[in-house]
Amino acid sequence: MRVEHIGDATLILADCMDIMRDMPDKAFDLAIVDPPYGIRRLSVEEHQDPNSKFRRSMSKMVDSTKGWNAEKPTQEYWNELFRISKEQIIWGANNFTLPESEYFCVWDKMQTVDNFASAELAWVSMNEWKKPAKVFRYQIHKCSSVDGDKIHPTQKPVALYKWLLKNYAKPGNKILDTHGGSGSSVIACLDMGYEIMWIEKDPDYFQAALKRIKDFAAQPKLPMDDTPEPVEQMLGFEEEL
Repeated sequence: MRVEHIGDATLILADCMDIMRDMPDKAFDLAIVDPPYGIRRLSVEEHQDPNSKFRRSMSKMVDSTKGWNAEKPTQEYWNELFRISKEQIIWGANNFTLPESEYFCVWDKMQTVDNFASAELAWVSMNEWKKPAKVFRYQIHKCSSVDGDKIHPTQKPVALYKWLLKNYAKPGNKILDTHGGSGSSVIACLDMGYEIMWIEKDPDYFQAALKRIKDFAAQPKLPMDDTPEPVEQMLGFEEEL
């Protein structure tokens, strides 16, 4: 295990289960997690062929052949996640069996070409907050300079995490990210003043994200003026229920 501290962010190189088991109940106010969906199993040929569509799209990443999406989380993961966090936002909700909730959010990638998923769904636990379902529209190919080159296959833009914090977190909340990946969640938390524990078990992804986060933290504290304002759409589900 390796631990790094950058501002109010604690970065841990470890299997998240080894960390979660030792955490007290409700240690975190909000968990924003993006665990493996278990839906992308590439053939050996796809992995090895440098001209394949998948390999070309992943060419700038640390390593596109790590099997990062091979298996879904175990039931023990879900038990621990709900035990140690008060509220949860879970990406890939359509791939998991989760408790019933009337609330969710959608990231519409506004893709101009048919490439992988054009939108992603997140399950939201915050029923008592009466937050309506919300859509975040943001073109991934127009990400700000803070996003840089893609270093992880499921990398999400910093602007998405900032939008989640703006809509679902409260000042002073402690955030948890169990599958850290590219470190976008950490950059958003540092920029908005939230404490976060970020966990990543792969040493290569951890090192790449650590560099990215350190580079961001070393910059002067300035607004992300090059981040386009997302288009938000309120879906009127509350009126219908």
